[in-house]
Amino acid sequence: MEIKDRKPITWAEARKILEAQEGAKELGYEQKNALEHMRKFSKLSEKKAREIMEELGKIERLKDEQKISIANMLPEDMDDLRVLFANEVTSFSEDEKKKILSIVKKFA
Repeated sequence: MEIKDRKPITWAEARKILEAQEGAKELGYEQKNALEHMRKFSKLSEKKAREIMEELGKIERLKDEQKISIANMLPEDMDDLRVLFANEVTSFSEDEKKKILSIVKKFA
């Protein structure tokens, strides 16, 4: 198998891709496990995942990987957000964190 491109995507997007492949052919062991995980833990539809990514895009300091983590995990409070950014070099102001949480609440 040759990797042609790498792009981080949300769980909702990954679930849609795997479900499409599931209909076309039998999935491999890892793909089946990934799809089961996505069905169990992905809380957003693909449309809502795109919408939350657009909203989070308005916060300039957020990297794509951070936006995806937020969309996947949907942090409920400052502690959850702190855990998501624990290994990040960038620190966010309280206002930015509050804005992130208010965006998440719209979609959760």
